[in-house]
Amino acid sequence: MAESPDYNQMILSLLKEKSVLKQDIFHNTIAQFEELKKVLQSSIEEVSRQFGDTDSRVTFEYQDLGAFQCQVKIAGDVLIFQMHTNVFQFEAGHHLWGTGYLKNDTRNSYVGIINVYNFLSDSFRYNRSSDIGYLVSRVFVNRENHFVVQGKKQLGYMFNDFISSTFDLESKKRFVEQLYLYALSFDLLVPPAENLHQITVEEMNDINHSGSLATGKRLGFQFNSKV
Repeated sequence: MAESPDYNQMILSLLKEKSVLKQDIFHNTIAQFEELKKVLQSSIEEVSRQFGDTDSRVTFEYQDLGAFQCQVKIAGDVLIFQMHTNVFQFEAGHHLWGTGYLKNDTRNSYVGIINVYNFLSDSFRYNRSSDIGYLVSRVFVNRENHFVVQGKKQLGYMFNDFISSTFDLESKKRFVEQLYLYALSFDLLVPPAENLHQITVEEMNDINHSGSLATGKRLGFQFNSKV
């Protein structure tokens, strides 16, 4: 008669291997996020210093919003950085599974995630709670600090070497620079007239209170599923 599997041993094995691994990645992502916060703060201070007294209406600010979130205000844009508290694995069909880096050690396929959202600064200034923000980038970091960025244009192709790139200080600085360039390069587009053809009493009252209809940049992109 075949011996029954030792399920208790299987559970313990998963706990020792996968659960410990996820804890390692979680704490590594926290450490990387803390360093990213420092880069953001120093970068905003430097931009503000260099901009000087060019125009007092253009303002810059960094805010630490807790262990898992921070934001920067750069002129008319707010970038919110949010670290996810869970650890994820690249899906089975992901192109990185075709590399030896993941094939030879599946532990490398588990990553922490840092999301970056772009809002209009006026959305917060005038408390326009219906305004729209956009997910502009996601950073994936694994146990060895290798990283890849998912995003549009330069954010997608400048940081796509997961096998060789590490999320070190210089990489963080370059990533932040490209985020600023990306956010500042996309202007607020005039909404189609048909979107404003009808309006409710509640929306009109909101306009009276905040000075505007619900607003957001129309970035109009989809993430490349191969990054």
